[in-house]
Amino acid sequence: MASPCIITVAITGSVPQKSDNPAVPITIDEQVESTHAAFEAGATLAHCHVREEDGTPTSDPERFGRLQEGIRKHCPGMIVQLSTGGRSGAGKARGGMLPLAPDMASLSVGSNNFPTRVYENPPDLVDWLATEMVQYGVKPEIEVFDLSHIFQAVKMQGDGRLAAPLHVQFVMGVKNAMPVDRAVFDFYVETLARLAPDATWTGAGIGKDQVTLNRWSLERGGHCRTGLEDNVRLDRETLAPSNAALVERVVALCPEYGRRPATTEEARNILSLPPAPQGRGD
Repeated sequence: MASPCIITVAITGSVPQKSDNPAVPITIDEQVESTHAAFEAGATLAHCHVREEDGTPTSDPERFGRLQEGIRKHCPGMIVQLSTGGRSGAGKARGGMLPLAPDMASLSVGSNNFPTRVYENPPDLVDWLATEMVQYGVKPEIEVFDLSHIFQAVKMQGDGRLAAPLHVQFVMGVKNAMPVDRAVFDFYVETLARLAPDATWTGAGIGKDQVTLNRWSLERGGHCRTGLEDNVRLDRETLAPSNAALVERVVALCPEYGRRPATTEEARNILSLPPAPQGRGD
C-alpha cells in the first residue's frame, strides 16, 4: 500500500516587497483563499507568514489570528504552522503569536547566513521560543539549515527543552547556506535517523530546486514542502500560477515513488498532533 506523504504549502514568504508574481497572496483574504485551493489540491499543512496590506512582513499576532481562524474555517483539519522567522520581527516579537496555540510553529535552533544577512538565532531567544511552544502546546518544526542544527535539536530534546518526537525540515538551496547536494541530503536523513529514530522530517528546496527536494524526499520516505514562498517560478521563464498548482505537482509525483498525499487525519497522526477540533477534521 502506498505510504502517505504530508504536503506542506508555504503560501507566502516574508520578503519585504510584493513579488512580481500576482499569484503570491498578500492580504489575509488572499492567503485564506490560496490556502483553501492548495488544501483542495492535497496539502495538509500550511506554513504561514503575515504581511501588511502593502506587502511589508510583520509578526502582528492579530493578523496571525485572523489568518489561523480563516484557515481553520475553510480548510477543515488542516495543520496550521505559524512562522517565528526573523524577517518579520526581532527578539521576542518573533514569538508573539504563540499564545494563539497554533498546531505548529517553525523554530530555528541556530544561526546561519542568508543571501544578504545573517539569520540570527541566539541561544537565549531559541530557548525562550522553545519554552513558549511547550507552554502553549505548540509542536515545533525544527528548521535545519546546517548539520549542527540537527545535533542542537537532539540535545534540546534530551534535556527536556523540546518534546519528543522531533519533526525537522531540511532546508537546502538558500544562497550562502546549505546548497542542494544529494550526498549531504542523504547524510542529513541518516544522521537524524541515528540520533532521533522516532523523528519525522520534511525536505524543502528553494527556487528551481524545489522539485528536486520533492523527489528526494518522496524517494527517502520523508514529506514534502512546496509553495510560492520558496518558488515563485515553475522554471526560469514561467511564473507559477498558484500555490495549488505547486501542490498538484507534488501530488502527481507521489505515485512515481509509491506514495500518496496524506489525509489531514493521517498527517496529524504522523506528526503526533492531537485531532483537529471537533467538526474540523476529515
